Amino acid sequence: MTNYEHDLSDTFRALGDPTRRGVLARLGQGAATVSELSQAYDMALPSFMQHLKVLEKSGLVLSHKTGRSRIYKLQPERIRQAEQWLQKQRQLWEQRLDQLDNYLLQMKENDHE
Repeated sequence: MTNYEHDLSDTFRALGDPTRRGVLARLGQGAATVSELSQAYDMALPSFMQHLKVLEKSGLVLSHKTGRSRIYKLQPERIRQAEQWLQKQRQLWEQRLDQLDNYLLQMKENDHE
């Protein structure tokens, strides 16, 4: 598996959880501290920190410590990579569906002859 494929797998694995998607949506509005991010979720802080760890390991977020607070911010490059992959898949399937549609139309025309 190439690094690109590994990165993409990590990205989709991280995006597979609704809590992590919610955190990413919140970070889309700007950087936030752990306490700001965790307020929206009814879970113990260690459990929430595991979600942040997955997001950081996947490259979707970066964090740095300022004083006693850890600040997280979105890293859009990995999301762009996933978006590009999805776009290629969409184009491929649209092309295949168009080919199927053309084939079915040809079959229908042949039946009417």
